[in-house]
Amino acid sequence: MKNLILTATVLAFAGISTVKASAVTNPVAPTIQYQISVKQDSTTKVPVKLEELPAPVTTTLKADAYKEWAPTTAFLVTNADKTQYYHIDVKKGTEVAFIKINKDGVVVQ
Repeated sequence: MKNLILTATVLAFAGISTVKASAVTNPVAPTIQYQISVKQDSTTKVPVKLEELPAPVTTTLKADAYKEWAPTTAFLVTNADKTQYYHIDVKKGTEVAFIKINKDGVVVQ
């Protein structure tokens, strides 16, 4: 029994010591896949040219509170309950933000 354990230990050690790692010649970049679940809530977002924004919206953008912010892109968002507002991306220096303004020029939350 003692010989059997000793032999098994020697063979295990010999097997471990003879294993050598080979260099990876063609590394493979890991691939990450994401599964995104999007809730379908019938909200639509349509791009709008800045020059086509309604007059009350552009007036609000020129107000003192927002005059330092330059609009970059705009979207007309229609919610499931048929309410609409303009989502306007704005930039001031390196800061970016967005403002939601309804068709009457009122800022919405």
